[in-house]
Amino acid sequence: MFTLEITPEDAGWGFCGLRILPLGAHAFESGEDELIVLPLEGGAEVTVDGDTFTLAGRSGVWEGPTDFVYVPRDAHVEISGDGRVALPSSRARNHLEPRRVDEVAVEIRGAGRMSRQIHNFCGPDTDFADRLIAVEVITPGGNWSSYPPHKHDEDIPGVETALEEIYYFEVAEGGFAYQRAYGPELDILEEVRSGDTVLLPHGYHGPSMAAPGYDLYYLNVMAGPGERAWRFTDDPAHAWIRETWAGQEVDPRLPMNAARRHA
Repeated sequence: MFTLEITPEDAGWGFCGLRILPLGAHAFESGEDELIVLPLEGGAEVTVDGDTFTLAGRSGVWEGPTDFVYVPRDAHVEISGDGRVALPSSRARNHLEPRRVDEVAVEIRGAGRMSRQIHNFCGPDTDFADRLIAVEVITPGGNWSSYPPHKHDEDIPGVETALEEIYYFEVAEGGFAYQRAYGPELDILEEVRSGDTVLLPHGYHGPSMAAPGYDLYYLNVMAGPGERAWRFTDDPAHAWIRETWAGQEVDPRLPMNAARRHA
């Protein structure tokens, strides 16, 4: 049924999950998880406990952000259509309302060779999810994102703040990219290609490096035990790099969409 399935049990942690589903006609229960039906390619019809939502979707991840459906825990889900959808998920405490969302905030972050495009479709500022945080990032070929290296946990006595993270990658033109992460008992430097994932339980991550000539997409899924917040902390050794953005222009290839990539 799924071409990719990562559950909290698979990952050895407590909250984050991700599935990639090639479309046809499928039905399943959300169980303990809230999730998002996010078209990667094509559109879909999604029914949640009898309420039906039609997703226009997109031709592919390079087209720009897409509409999507939020699905609460303890729901019966039916999905049909052509193409592929991602199902980023988190264990949830509360049963919220299903909804279709068609407005996604797009942010251009960084500058120069650190320029990248963020689709904040389920960022901490959105109000429809219980624990789940998820964003898409487009990095033009030759650029670095998730940079300077940073983490999403703070040293607060008696408070659990760490966010578990899943990175799911697609690379244009059959290319490759690299992902770095490090911290206590964590040392990762992996070559990634379309369909690959990297799991980050804690620590600093970055950069995500797009090889010249190959644009990089990744879906970033996050969740944790505390409040629904990024708690963003740069690695002190590299935090100064963020200050250099003020003197650089944003990469002129951004914002990126399908028409602009092939212009």
